[in-house]
Amino acid sequence: MVQKYINSFLDKYTNYKEYWNYEDGCVLAGCQQLYEATGDEKYRKFILDYLAPFIEEDGTINNFPAEKYSIDSFNCSKILFFAYKETKDEKYKKAIDYSIHWLTKQPRTSDGNFIHKAVYPAQVWLDGLYMAQPFYMQYETVFNKKENYNDILSQFRNVRKYMFDNNKKLYYHGYDSDKIQSWADKKTGLSANFWLRSIGWYLIALIDTIDNMSQEMYEHYRELCDIFREAIDGILSYRDKESGLFYQVVDCHDNKDNYTETSGSAMIAYAVMKAARLEVISFEKYADLGADIFDCLVKEKLVKSEDNDEICLCDICKVAGLGPGEQRDGSIGYYLSEPRVSDDSKGTGPFIMAYAQKIMLDAEKQNRN
Repeated sequence: MVQKYINSFLDKYTNYKEYWNYEDGCVLAGCQQLYEATGDEKYRKFILDYLAPFIEEDGTINNFPAEKYSIDSFNCSKILFFAYKETKDEKYKKAIDYSIHWLTKQPRTSDGNFIHKAVYPAQVWLDGLYMAQPFYMQYETVFNKKENYNDILSQFRNVRKYMFDNNKKLYYHGYDSDKIQSWADKKTGLSANFWLRSIGWYLIALIDTIDNMSQEMYEHYRELCDIFREAIDGILSYRDKESGLFYQVVDCHDNKDNYTETSGSAMIAYAVMKAARLEVISFEKYADLGADIFDCLVKEKLVKSEDNDEICLCDICKVAGLGPGEQRDGSIGYYLSEPRVSDDSKGTGPFIMAYAQKIMLDAEKQNRN
């Protein structure tokens, strides 16, 4: 059923937006990992076909929205490392350099973190760590002699320092370093609640950055692993006992309008399985747990469409953010008011990624037996 759904989704896929965007990057990441897990050439072809109209011979990325200074733009650039490795075509290396050029231009908060977008100045959202940091780390490891490892670690340290709630063991969605946004607490700069997908983005940011860094930089590696372990144990304590999944507003199980949300649950499954496989967390303790979250996702959210007999992945939060201005206030009511949709790339992409991790995890289990 899972494979049938993924095949159908990819066969019908059209670009999420006309420009270089993070949503397509999620689907491409899923295809890369399925290719690595299965060796099936159709996933490699999907990636290279997608990239063909975007990448010029000089490395320019067509329709790269540089003027937005959006950290989201760099998620799609992660796939360029795969394309370069697979084809040895220098245009992909040049496109990586093109992306890094724009990353160095990204404005920062007073604390040194990349801002989320030009329209969100002085703001750090958990989403942004996923969009840029694994890409930044892979570049530093592969091409830049690890010169900016400390910059990457510093940005994670700041998020841990300012955005983690020590009582609830959860991360807030956003932080305004200027403490002037309408959604931000005037003393802490924090948004008001714990949005599941933002925490999911952050967990993937951590484990993918860990995966892309050199363990020779042991102190840095150990520090990121410690931050990940704390974050994963925090979120797992909020797992719904009945469904095996996680709620849109993580700590509000009793709210009648709350629901178990698909994209964030898929991200947690992915992060747990990958971290167990990499032994960032205990394989014996967590491997089956991560696989069970994915199996619950398949059971609860992969269903036949009401319109036809096609399989769809339901209960994906279409979008959520903070601001600008008085918009999107970060309240519980706000997060629960955003539309729930099916087959959105922000949900299906991580679902594909999680499925690939489950395939790799099953292979690892066989090797250990």
